[in-house]
Formats: sequence, structure tokens, C-alpha cells
Amino acid sequence: MKQTVLVTGAHGFVASALIARLSRDDVAVRCSVREGSAEVPSGVQVIANGAIDGSTDWRAALNGATAVVHCAARVHQLHEPTADALSGYRRVNRDGTLALARQAADAGTRRLIFLSSIKVNGESTPPGRPFRGDDRPAPLDPYAVSKWEAEQELRLLAASTGLEVVVIRPPLVYGPGVKANFRAMMKSLRWGIPLPFGAVHNRRSLVCVSNLIDLVLVCLHHPDASGRTFLVSDGQDLSTTELLQRTTRALGRNSRLIPVSERLLRQAFALFGREGLAHRLLDSLEVDIDDTCRILGWQPPLGVDQALVDTVQHYLRSEGRSVGASG
Repeated sequence: MKQTVLVTGAHGFVASALIARLSRDDVAVRCSVREGSAEVPSGVQVIANGAIDGSTDWRAALNGATAVVHCAARVHQLHEPTADALSGYRRVNRDGTLALARQAADAGTRRLIFLSSIKVNGESTPPGRPFRGDDRPAPLDPYAVSKWEAEQELRLLAASTGLEVVVIRPPLVYGPGVKANFRAMMKSLRWGIPLPFGAVHNRRSLVCVSNLIDLVLVCLHHPDASGRTFLVSDGQDLSTTELLQRTTRALGRNSRLIPVSERLLRQAFALFGREGLAHRLLDSLEVDIDDTCRILGWQPPLGVDQALVDTVQHYLRSEGRSVGASG
């Protein structure tokens, strides 16, 4: 029988790429959006589910679904008000996820894959101590706390219903169509803006969207995936300096990175009240994917340099340019 997969949050970066991949693989795909419609491949059914919280009715979306990939979430927002922020994240990321899982179990759905976050493990890693899937969680911000609480509720539900739950905790996801800070970085590098990050020696794990989706597809079927938490990355950690250099090379440009000491950079960020940005650019955050690869017999299929080229090419096409074009 042909598998029917429900993907939530169809407007999102990861979900839209997953829907496209499943469609190419001739999987019956259904997707949910909060309201309206979504640009999806031909044959993909779109169902509006309304706002996500503990009272969301997922029954129409779940009807006949053999598996769910839950991508929809209230994501981390910079500079958002802190007053009662946790309750907003809990409403969507914990309560909305649990409502979906309960109704999936009632509908006879076999497996639910929950896209969590590496932030459940923490915000940074010391040298030589990457995060592992069995580490004691240490979420710090409301987004991460809500994701960790959702993971715990899903485990309890799985134990009482038999729903097969798989948790994936990705770090920063990039790839064709990426927005936000990664796109802003490419824009700065494309225009040759000098950046003071020529001497940063941290180590950061990233995952391109195609590698993340490849792991999701494995987790949809693999018998040993159920009940486990998997960390994921490209398998090659980079410093901020190396990431900028490789992205610049993918753009066909010459690097214009100024070697400023990390101590001075942290002082400058603190002066302007941007300590959070300093942590993301200067601290290390490494993940160990050895267990993921061993248990699932999986390896990231795409290398970092090719993933960056693919990302850059998509960005330049969206800007009406080609790789190596001047301007």
C-alpha cells in the first residue's frame, strides 16, 4: 500500500523542501497550513488547520495518513518581548504538538517524526565536547524549553498508545531558499563588504536542508528509528571564518575578512548590546552524529562545499544573477 505522509507547516523552509522531495519520490503527500493555500507540487493536497494549539483539529489532515512529519512550530524570534514568552511557545510547540500526536494515534497513524532543535541540548559546546543525543538536556530560552517539553510529552504518549515517535534535533539549517541571517550573510559577501571575522577559531555544526530531508526519509521507514532521538549535521564542522571563506568562494568572490581578535569582537558586540549575536558567531556548537549514522546506516549524502554552491546558486538566481557575476 502506498504510504501517505502528512507534512505540517507547509510554508516553512524545511517543510516545503521535504514536500517537493516526497513528491519526486512518488509518495502520496498531504500538507497542512495555518490558513490559505501553499505553493506545492501537483497532486499534493493542502489542508488548512487554523492556529496551532492544544485545541487544533487535525482529523481531516490525518485521515488515511500513515506517517506525520511535524515541521510546524513557533520559531525563535530575535528581539521579541520576554513577558510571558514561554506560554506562547508552549501553546504551539508543546500543546499543539501533543494534540497532533494524540489525534494521530487515534487515527491509526503509525509514525510521527518531530523536528525539534539542537537548542534542547544547549546553546554552546566546550572544545572537544560535542553534543550527543543522550546528553542531559539543557534548554535555555523559551523556544528550546517548549521543544524539550514537547519531546517529553511525545515519549509518554508513545508509551501509552504505540505511536512510533522519532525526534530529530537539527542545528542551523541552510540550503536553497534559506532566509534570515544566512541570506543576509550571502548578501554581504556578494557585495564585498569587509567583515571582521578573519580570525575566529570556533567550531559550528550545520546541516543543509537536503541532508536533513534525507535523514527524515530514512526515519520514515527504518525499524530502529522508533523511540529514538537523532542529532544531525553535515558531518563537517566549520569555524565562522571557514564558513565565510567557503561561501565567498561559492559566490566566485575574493574573501574580504579582517582578522580581528575574538576578545575585541566580544567587547564590540557587548558595547552595542548584541551579546546574543556574539554567541552565535563566536561560540562553538558541535554535534556528534556517530550514533545517528551507526543506528540508521546513514551518512550525509551532500558535502558542505557542494551544499554551499547549491545554496549560493539559488540565491543568485533569485537575485537575477549567476555565479561569478560581477556587481
